[in-house]
Order: sequence, then C-alpha cells, then structure tokens
Amino acid sequence: MRLYNTLNRCVEEFKPIQEGQVSMYCCGPTVYSYAHIGNLRTYLNEDFLHRTLERAGYTVHHVMNITDVGHLTSDEDTGEDKMLKAAEQEKMDVLALARKYEDFFFEEEKDLNIIRPEKVCRATEHVQDMIEFVKKLEEKGLAYVAGGNVYFDTMKFGHYGELSHKDIDGLQHGARVEEDTNKRNPTDFVLWFTSSKFENQILQWDSPWGRGYPGWHIECSVMSSKYLGERIDIHCGGVDHVSVHHENEKAQSEGCFGHKWVNYWVHNEFLQLKDMKMSKSLGNILTIPALKEKGYNPLAYRYLAMTAHYRSLLQFTWEALDVAQKSYDNLKARVIEIKKDLTGIVDNEKKKNALDKFDHALFNDIAMPQALAVMWEVVKDSDLNNATKWTILLDMDKVLGLNMDQMQEEKVEIDSELQALLDARKIARQEKNWAKSDEIRDSLKAKGWTVKDLPDGTVQLLKI
Repeated sequence: MRLYNTLNRCVEEFKPIQEGQVSMYCCGPTVYSYAHIGNLRTYLNEDFLHRTLERAGYTVHHVMNITDVGHLTSDEDTGEDKMLKAAEQEKMDVLALARKYEDFFFEEEKDLNIIRPEKVCRATEHVQDMIEFVKKLEEKGLAYVAGGNVYFDTMKFGHYGELSHKDIDGLQHGARVEEDTNKRNPTDFVLWFTSSKFENQILQWDSPWGRGYPGWHIECSVMSSKYLGERIDIHCGGVDHVSVHHENEKAQSEGCFGHKWVNYWVHNEFLQLKDMKMSKSLGNILTIPALKEKGYNPLAYRYLAMTAHYRSLLQFTWEALDVAQKSYDNLKARVIEIKKDLTGIVDNEKKKNALDKFDHALFNDIAMPQALAVMWEVVKDSDLNNATKWTILLDMDKVLGLNMDQMQEEKVEIDSELQALLDARKIARQEKNWAKSDEIRDSLKAKGWTVKDLPDGTVQLLKI
C-alpha cells in the first residue's frame, strides 16, 4: 500500500502506527449551507481511501468533525462567523440551521453511497475540551493573549510552514493585506476569540480569557486527539486546507503534544467548473438534489469522480456527467445480463489474477481510473463465464461502491395521461416550441417525473 504524503511531497509506503489498524481523521463540513458536488468530491475520495484500506485488511477508525461554530468567512482570522452570517440571512436559530444542513449533508452522502465515519463529532459539543487544549498551549509558552484574543505564536514552533512549504521569512517581511495588529507575527492565528471580536456573536462560552468562542483550527486538533489519540496515521482534506488550516492544526497539535502528530497527509484536488473551482462564495454550486432533478443518478457522479485521480483536477461539464451516466447505465445493463445466468464454476485462478490487477491499481496511491479500467476488462472478457465475472465484480464493488448487487431491471408503467404528455413534448421539441416543451416538463415534474433526452433521440422517464 502506497500513498502520496503532502508533508514529504512524494508517494510513500504506508505503514500504520498499530499493526492491522488505521486511524484516519477527515475535515468535515461547515454546516452553514448546502454541500455542493465540489465539496462532495473530497468525501468521495476519502471514501475510496477508506474502502481501499479495508480491502488491504485494515480496521479503519475514521473520525470526522462537523464545524458548527468558529469558521470565519476567511479561512484565516478575518470576516464573520459563517454560521452566524447564514443564520441571520435565513432568520433561523444558529444550531437549528446547523442541524438542517448537517442532515442535508448526510442525505447527499447516502445518495453517493459514502460510508459514514465511525465517529462524527460536533465542534459545539467539545468546547470545554478546546479550552483545556488552549490552556496547555499557554502553559507551554506557545500562546499569548492580545486584544482580548488568544493567539498561537508560530515563531515559537520550529516547524511552522513545514507542511505547506511556506516562506516564513518572506511572510514576516511582507505581512498580509489585512493585518491583525494584535499578532506578534503575520503567521500567528487565533485559538480563542473573546466577545471583543464580534459583539453580536450568538454562540459564546465562558473561558479563562473571557466569554467567547474557539477559533476554527483548534477544533480538529482537539477532536482528532480525543477520539484517535495523539498520533494519527492519516489526515485528509482538500488542497485548499494545506496552507492555512492544516498547517495551523499541525503546529498547535505538535506544539501541545511535543511530538509528530500525523504520519500521512492526504489531500485531493478541486472539482473545476469552467476553469474555476466550484464555490459557495462564487455562487456556482451544484447539489446532488439538483442533479437528481435533472434526471441523473447520484451514482453517476460517483462514477465520474472515479475517472480522475484524486490528486488531479476534475473538470465538471454536463457532457462529462452525461458520459458518466451512460457508462453507469451500460454497466448496469451488463450486470443485469450477467446475473440472469450464473451457472458455471468459478475460475479461482482467473478471479485472483483480475483482483490482483485491481488491487495493484488501488494500492498504488488509490488509482481509481486504473481500477475502473480493470473492472471493465472483467465485464467485457468473453473468456470469463458469468459466475466468475459476478464473484469478481462483487469483490470490486466493495471499493467502487456502485451497488451492483442492487442493480435490476426497472419497469415504468406509463398510463395514457403520461403518454399524452410525452407525445405532446416530442411534438413541441420537433417544432422547436421550447416554451411549450418547458411547460410540459413542469407538468411532468408536478406528477413526480423528469425526462432525460438521450443521445440516440429517445427519452428516459425517471421518477423524482
């Protein structure tokens, strides 16, 4: 098993701290809005990693946080609390808003067949733990109070910048555009905000430094160590977390513990939309319900995520999703045909050869595109009988997660009223009467159906 380690900038042999066990911490969502498919690419890749580790024989202890306080509109120490800002916009209680979007997030993960982490922990339920952590940093001389806030002193931690390869001296002289005059050094960051930061902050707690709330970075250090211990095998997240969030997590954790905290830092690249990353702040987000409404199976997006290596940018286009949906539908049709006749003896030698090839791809830094290609080789191999194919595919699907065991023919009964609408829509489109076509589409939607136009000119009727 080999993984790319962001810390050392190379693919390394994976060696767990404890034989047969893997501790894996993943940065979870900030639950102030809907999760979009760009966010979900990260969690899909973490799911492929989780499943691959299990395939390699490890027991995976997977922990993920839920950020429901402390994450400002800047990933650094500026702006408003994202939770508070969203609650004000939606005129909701902050915690009610958090639970709403947390539930939405896990519904999307369920649609994508993502394994739920062993432990999901909320920031608001671990504030006292964070206070104790900050106190330890203060006792070690790594934290200081200024302007009512508690800061981590990066210059007293000898390895700051090691993860992101920051030019600390350059930052010292250049400083940031928006400088916090309370900081001794430009790279210092907030561990605890007091009420002096935002007078209207709703979620606040008593602390030795005054009534306030924790900084964003501290929560991951606290909750990961609480549930996984002070040494972790793998820490995951998006590449956007490397330079600030994860660099700060690493500094405060290793400063507190006095030793190396994480052995393997695993980061995935962005999902791009027309040469830019998908972002809530840019207003260009797409959600799984939005894809479903357009007639796409969420597992088609899971399939699309497998077509690019996790360390490569994935360009999202509707054409790419169409190809993924078509590939998924093709796979489904072939699997259904295979399952119709499972007579014959399983060829264990051919099964082993196929799975060895599959594992070679997976264990070489989670190369999902190559693993997917091996799967198709099995599906199309005329020398394999169906019984052998099916046992191989079932094994592969433990990582692919396409629910092959649930694939079956679906019969859609079209009554006369539904058929009349489909016929009218076809005529409207032939006459290029798009307004009429849209009107019929809305009528179908009101009845619980959506129509997908296929490349061959036919239509697919899907239940919403």
